[in-house]
Amino acid sequence: MLAQEVLGFIEENDVKFVRLAFLDLFGRLKNIAVHPDQLAQAFETGVPFDATAVDGFACQQEGDLILRPDPDTLCLLPWRPQSGRVCRILCDVLTPDEKPYEADPRGILKQATAEAAAQGLTVRIGSECEFYLFEADEQGRITTRPHDRAGYLDVSPLDRGEDVRREISLTLASMNIQPEGSHHERGPGQNEIDFHRADPLTSADHQAALHNAVRTIAARYGLRASFMPKPLPDDYGNALHINLSFYRERTNLFRMEGGRLGAEASHALAGVLNRLPDMTLFTNPLPNSYDRLTDDESPNRLCWSHSRGRNALRVPLPQNRFARMQVASPDPTCNAYLVYALLIRAALEGIANRETLPPSAGHDWHGASVLPESLTEAIAMARNSNFIARSLPASVADAFLTGGEELLRLDRLDKTSLFQRQFERF
Repeated sequence: MLAQEVLGFIEENDVKFVRLAFLDLFGRLKNIAVHPDQLAQAFETGVPFDATAVDGFACQQEGDLILRPDPDTLCLLPWRPQSGRVCRILCDVLTPDEKPYEADPRGILKQATAEAAAQGLTVRIGSECEFYLFEADEQGRITTRPHDRAGYLDVSPLDRGEDVRREISLTLASMNIQPEGSHHERGPGQNEIDFHRADPLTSADHQAALHNAVRTIAARYGLRASFMPKPLPDDYGNALHINLSFYRERTNLFRMEGGRLGAEASHALAGVLNRLPDMTLFTNPLPNSYDRLTDDESPNRLCWSHSRGRNALRVPLPQNRFARMQVASPDPTCNAYLVYALLIRAALEGIANRETLPPSAGHDWHGASVLPESLTEAIAMARNSNFIARSLPASVADAFLTGGEELLRLDRLDKTSLFQRQFERF
């Protein structure tokens, strides 16, 4: 969509406010609201904001950064009034001299996707995101009381989240974001919404929209949503399963021939497997992430298989949706833009180096090594990683290292208080 088409759409649909949205370094959605008559100027010169007040952007010495709207991301916010409507446009973050800001998550993912394209590869990513629905207290704050006591794929009346998921899906569809499916997950009050494959940037944009829509629709029902990795200590954790496919000349590299993976698919899978420990700080960024990643059900074993289990990587069979690798270790508090970029670059390095994939673990993952089992271990792996140093700007890596260390300090001081603050935020 062109900027001029956006301006015409806004006039035709009685839009009174435009939310210029962007992601901070840790994946949280931010926005500035402007009136429609300011949008033409925003497309031309951008809108400045105080970067020192945004998590992960405070490293910008000059203080101000610029938001440049991406016209392809225009959508109406269906939960806002229909008279005097509100729309949202995602933005790229630029420096004052209009160069891409190095810590902009969307920009980092664009670069990784362009690197794949330069090697003749097209990337498609789909996601499967889990979240809990909890009751609210008298002040409207989140509690640990699940919305229901249903289990995996249960139906109404046990599944009390059916209407909420339907409205979330319809809301996303009205934003031109079409979920592929939804269902109740294994935990009480736990739900999942899945997206079919799309280009990496669109897939990450969908993930950001999902978080916003889930929280907004849940609140309409008097509920609170949580994407925390392990909100209930004795129940299942929330996962973000990431499905990646690579195409060369329209041929899916993960399409198996004769029951075997092709050479490039094997190299790509090996590249991700070899670098997954280094990127765990980014796929699992909170202390609470490791409560999930070390429980008895977690996919924290550094091996791959066609089967479900504790293996961190999987090549699902049968290939009745789309042939792909599935990364099971991330949780929904990660910044999808950064994680997608790291996974793409890991796969590209595996292909470039013709890295050897070990045999499938099958159902025997017991002897495999494990991913970092604490945020402390994950920080150490990232700090010593040449892969992270190659793949992310130093300011981005440093922000995660510093932020992780601060979370560890707060965790040591008062683990309960830190959990509650993050529970309410995520």
